[in-house]
Amino acid sequence: MTAAGSDGEALRPPLTDTPARRAILAGLKRRPRIRGALTALGAIVLIVLLLPLLASQDPYDLASFSVMDSRLPPGSEGMDGMTFWLGTDSQGRDMLSAILYGMRISLLVGLASTALSLAIGVTVGLVAAVLGGRVEALLMRLVDFILGFPTILVALVMLAVIGRGVDKVIIAIVVVQWANYARIMRSAALGERAKEYVEAAYNLAYPQLRVMFRHIMPNSLNAVLVIATVHVASAITLEATLSFLGVGVPVTEPSLGLLVASGFDYLMSGDYWISFYPGIALLALIFSLNLVGDRLRTALDPKRA
Repeated sequence: MTAAGSDGEALRPPLTDTPARRAILAGLKRRPRIRGALTALGAIVLIVLLLPLLASQDPYDLASFSVMDSRLPPGSEGMDGMTFWLGTDSQGRDMLSAILYGMRISLLVGLASTALSLAIGVTVGLVAAVLGGRVEALLMRLVDFILGFPTILVALVMLAVIGRGVDKVIIAIVVVQWANYARIMRSAALGERAKEYVEAAYNLAYPQLRVMFRHIMPNSLNAVLVIATVHVASAITLEATLSFLGVGVPVTEPSLGLLVASGFDYLMSGDYWISFYPGIALLALIFSLNLVGDRLRTALDPKRA
């Protein structure tokens, strides 16, 4: 093994090398289905970013819609001449605009909760793997305790205590998700800790934090990042479930789960569009995220290449 200089270049984590990056990109390019999933996901994100230009109505503004336009079928014209391409709900709200805003809430909840869960879980798992001993035992017992409860039950209890709202839903999802990342990160970090470049770093008297965050963590992130992609979809599903049950976001915010719930009572009366189109939008969003996560796992796993 080449001796490391004062700047530690010889101990740079292997996965940050350019050849490894090129190999990962090549693996993604060889799989056309992941390009289709990324295209679909990119289109959804682009729609959310261009939301003020695409939405014909602000579903947050109660004065912008009339109850006289309630439960209009797709393609109908409202009292003011506006065409409702996906119909309206029981409040006279344009379903297309409500779905677009609902997708923005879903992406916000999914990305924010996953990012926070990832940060907490990676830190806890890394500390447990590097320090070991009683610290590891304590942290892993905490992880086991959290994972021992059903996810939906913990989220329901959390929201019953802290109340409703987008920020409250994000907190509840973080509480139930971070333990998964901690367990995966600990397992990956334990494998990296036993390798020669980590031993060399300790022999050169590098600080503990530098070894943890510059050498061990970058080489342990692949599996965690792939799981995080899938967990974005899981977080969106959980938020939709909580909103459908009436404990997620407030009724004034058009979450996809809340939109599905608002039209559930009208399914038998023929007003299918109130629940059907938000459900299709939710399905497309979750399917794209799951497909991207699955293809990333295949591309980054050499055993599946």
